[in-house]
Amino acid sequence: MNPSIPNPSLMPATLPRRLLALFYDLWAVIAILAMVGYACQRATGGQLIATAGHVETAWWYQPLQGLVLSAYFIASWLRGGQTLGMRPWRLRLVRVDGGRVRFAQALIRLLAGAAPLLLLELARVSSTSVALWAVLIAWVIYFAWALTNARRRALHDVIAGTEVVRIA
Repeated sequence: MNPSIPNPSLMPATLPRRLLALFYDLWAVIAILAMVGYACQRATGGQLIATAGHVETAWWYQPLQGLVLSAYFIASWLRGGQTLGMRPWRLRLVRVDGGRVRFAQALIRLLAGAAPLLLLELARVSSTSVALWAVLIAWVIYFAWALTNARRRALHDVIAGTEVVRIA
């Protein structure tokens, strides 16, 4: 089957269902970040965060958080196509031809989906609220794309050649 032609036998997931799964995943992300933070605090003897007039974290802490979260999402997509949030809503990430997602696709999807986070750098030249609104607007555009796509694919799915489908 041509990978550029979607598999008509797979039912695309609706946007509300995808957003609910994303909300569930938010709780998993919070738990993962809490565990990483706890482990890092233990490993540094409580010196991970310095507060000499302002809060300052170790230079390696945020990249470590990003790496651990990236590993969670990529491993989930490669090992069955589901994150914790996708399971109760019976959703699965697949290639457009219905096959299992490949590592390169999972990585592209992750990077494309996380790209709006780069807009947080606007906080350096503007305000934090402007940066947060910019990220939110970018993600709304990503998911609004699913409203116009015949297979309900969000922008990061189009870029990666994947889609989220309902499973029986």
